[in-house]
Amino acid sequence: MEKKQINVPIMAEVFEAGSKPEYLFWVGCAGAFDDRYKKVTRAFAKILDYLEISYACLGPEETCTGDPARRAGNEMLFQMQAMTNIETFKMYEVEKILTICPHCFNTFKNDYPDLGGKYEVVHHTQFLQGLIESGKLKIDSDIFKDKTIAFHDPCYLGRANDEYEAPRFVLNSIPSTKIELKRNKSNALCCGAGGAQMFKEAEEGDKEVYTERTEEVIESGADIVATACPFCMVMLTDGLKYADKQDDLKNLDVAEIIVEALGI
Repeated sequence: MEKKQINVPIMAEVFEAGSKPEYLFWVGCAGAFDDRYKKVTRAFAKILDYLEISYACLGPEETCTGDPARRAGNEMLFQMQAMTNIETFKMYEVEKILTICPHCFNTFKNDYPDLGGKYEVVHHTQFLQGLIESGKLKIDSDIFKDKTIAFHDPCYLGRANDEYEAPRFVLNSIPSTKIELKRNKSNALCCGAGGAQMFKEAEEGDKEVYTERTEEVIESGADIVATACPFCMVMLTDGLKYADKQDDLKNLDVAEIIVEALGI
């Protein structure tokens, strides 16, 4: 089956043509610049295109949400970033935001309202759950029927926003064996990158957090560890490489698994 070329709509061009998309797809820094997470951006865009969802991205007008600045303690920089984005959103009459990053999701949902930015913010796993529940997204592929999949809970999706069901609902719609990691849901172990830890040297200790989490993933016996966060993907991918398990155990985003199942 020939793969379709995806032309991602850009908000400025869509507006100039006299249209207003239903959703702003916020790509995020990792989705735009990290080579591994660019694949997740493409995967989710393929799903949006496949289902003919009305959306657009900001393209060159997109900047950082300010999340790392606030978590690292630079409140002034966070507010500067946030106010810039809020003004851009006003210009394009943004009401609904789709994100593929729990950190962006959390910041838009919980931090921006204090500055006047109030939107309907949806993480991509929540969006996919809604599509499956409504019957718009149907998956009957058995490509993963012989695979065992475990889901690693991102801190900013799970504990920060109490969302544990959506990613599991989506994965459960795909014929395969599902298992839970030893520590999961509200008791899940962080990948080690949240709270701006990604951007600083590790503190003194006996073991890296990502190493311990990777060991739990390997011990689970899963063929695939599913993630839904760029920070988690970076840390677990590095952990699997460090353990020389990258050929035996794959780290895939939930959107990538859906794309493979759909064959798009």
